[in-house]
Amino acid sequence: MTDDAVLALLTAARKAAAGMGQPQCIVIVDASGVTLGQLRMRGTRFLSLKSAAAKARTAASIGAPSDTIAEAARPLIAAATGGDVTGLAGGLPIRVAGALVDGIGVGSGSGAQDVDVARAALLAIGADLP
Repeated sequence: MTDDAVLALLTAARKAAAGMGQPQCIVIVDASGVTLGQLRMRGTRFLSLKSAAAKARTAASIGAPSDTIAEAARPLIAAATGGDVTGLAGGLPIRVAGALVDGIGVGSGSGAQDVDVARAALLAIGADLP
């Protein structure tokens, strides 16, 4: 993904979060989990940047929304990865024309708000919606 696409994702996510009145942390990672860009809006929760990064890495790693990890497996996976993988809602894979390219994670709102912000970012760049 280009730097311009990462910037477009962050900008669209920030705009969606501001529109709903919920400050968010947004993290974009490549398919291997390396951070490409991140944004923390004022007023977000203390650990939300960490959880947003975990959501993005999870979605990029499994190629599916982060909350698709089975409930029973979540504590074990979180412990085994030092918190780098999570079953919390708000992480979506970024697919373009069906190909997995990156992941986005959003945190600090409710799970539904986090997913809505991530979806708005994907729509802004014409990525496939999960």
